Amino acid sequence: MRFVLTALAMIGGIVFTLIGIGFFLTPESSGASLGLLPSGTQSLAVMRADMTAFFVVGGLSLAFGAWQRNGELLLVPAALFGIAFTGRLVSVFADGVYPGFWQPMLVEASVVVVSVLASQMLPHRAVGHETI
Repeated sequence: MRFVLTALAMIGGIVFTLIGIGFFLTPESSGASLGLLPSGTQSLAVMRADMTAFFVVGGLSLAFGAWQRNGELLLVPAALFGIAFTGRLVSVFADGVYPGFWQPMLVEASVVVVSVLASQMLPHRAVGHETI
């Protein structure tokens, strides 16, 4: 089970990092694939900066946490995608649904579950203690 969770975290991390790089290089097309349409240079800058940061930090935390067998690092994507899931859930009740609204929520919930479970199975280091 630990191997499966580690592999899923690694694969997810690579995919999300590539999505983040896509937002950095081509925010228009990457945004369109997620329903984001830029309305000018400011929105392009926001997409390039914020979406890149979200996906690259989440993806690298997943991949590096899995690679290094570091359960603490896996809590970063759990928090990021958990907050994203919560925002979508609030939007469902505040704004209503749209076709396929559940798909990104399923992805975000899956990342949270995989991250938390893998974090529990992989080692943690105590703060302030060095291992040799």
